[in-house]
Amino acid sequence: QVQLVESGGGLVQAGGSLRLSCAASGLTFSRYTMGWFRQAPGKEREFVAALAWSTTIIRYADSVKGRVTISRDNAKNTVYLQMNSLKAEDTAVYYCAADRTVYSMTPHTKEDEYDFWGQGTQVTVSS
Repeated sequence: QVQLVESGGGLVQAGGSLRLSCAASGLTFSRYTMGWFRQAPGKEREFVAALAWSTTIIRYADSVKGRVTISRDNAKNTVYLQMNSLKAEDTAVYYCAADRTVYSMTPHTKEDEYDFWGQGTQVTVSS
């Protein structure tokens, strides 16, 4: 049974930083492209960042580019999202997800390319 468990969310002031973690189990983590998505109140879930299994291909949403870094530690079966210079509009529930295809070289930006999802962690940025 695949499980993805996010942590690291919380309340932070605008301009601050947070590092989200997503611990994976039940799958051979190193073979999967991993993504982060977020959903703000009243809005659809949107893509934030994705990192191919090979770690050589990364994609970011334009809204977070330059402020966010995705990384992974395959030895710990964990993917991270370092978020800096946070803004009020970054307030959302953040979800990690694992690609539906092993060894995918494409960091997908669409939800339907991901089969496994975590329960989410709340990030609230106060202005």
